[in-house]
Amino acid sequence: MTKPNDLYPEKLVGGYSRVDGTIEFYLRLGELVHSNHIVVDVGAGRGMIHTDRSQSIHARLMNFKGRCRKVIGVDIDPAVYQNTSLNEAHLFDGERLPLEDESADVIFSDWVLEHVEHPSRFVSEIQRVLKPGGWFCARTPNLWGYIGIATNAVPNTLHTKVLKVAQPERKRIDVFPTFYRMNSERRLRNVFPKESWQLIAYRIFSEPAYFGQSKLFMRAAQVMFRLTPPGLEPVLLVFARKT
Repeated sequence: MTKPNDLYPEKLVGGYSRVDGTIEFYLRLGELVHSNHIVVDVGAGRGMIHTDRSQSIHARLMNFKGRCRKVIGVDIDPAVYQNTSLNEAHLFDGERLPLEDESADVIFSDWVLEHVEHPSRFVSEIQRVLKPGGWFCARTPNLWGYIGIATNAVPNTLHTKVLKVAQPERKRIDVFPTFYRMNSERRLRNVFPKESWQLIAYRIFSEPAYFGQSKLFMRAAQVMFRLTPPGLEPVLLVFARKT
């Protein structure tokens, strides 16, 4: 079994690696959240493990409850009602967000955009709910990174079996169909037009995912990252401001 510090010894100092994508995303997101804000987590689910089971730096960055006026979570899965990092939870029918017009200051989605079947409809709802000047933030796989390429090569019907090997700790009920219709900068520009949005999107490397506990595969992934040309970084970060 791979120990956390075998591949990234700097984790002994602060508990995170130099390529921690969670730190990168939530540090930026956190700078956009203020004490008087309404924050909406679209695709909140049951809550991230760090916010429920530890007092790590990840927990402090990812949990906005108590740091702003209200945190609202929406999800198509009733598991959202189990999420302890929310002040309020609602079911989402996949069509219309159960929130009033211009009611949110910041909306974010973590590992959700790859599951969006109808991007224009989704962004239209985000735009409706956000206040003018509000931000939408997302972390998602890059369509052209190894996660995106591998996922699209496997039919949705087989995702549960594949993830049982790649991410054995992931629950079957947390596996959803993927579409990858918002997972490149070009596709993002199409649904976040410059007339209505200020879009900032960029790709990053982060700790290898989907390699289970195999130290051999994790090492191979590190080598692959060093050899990967620009544009094929596996993770895409999205920050869009409603103008």
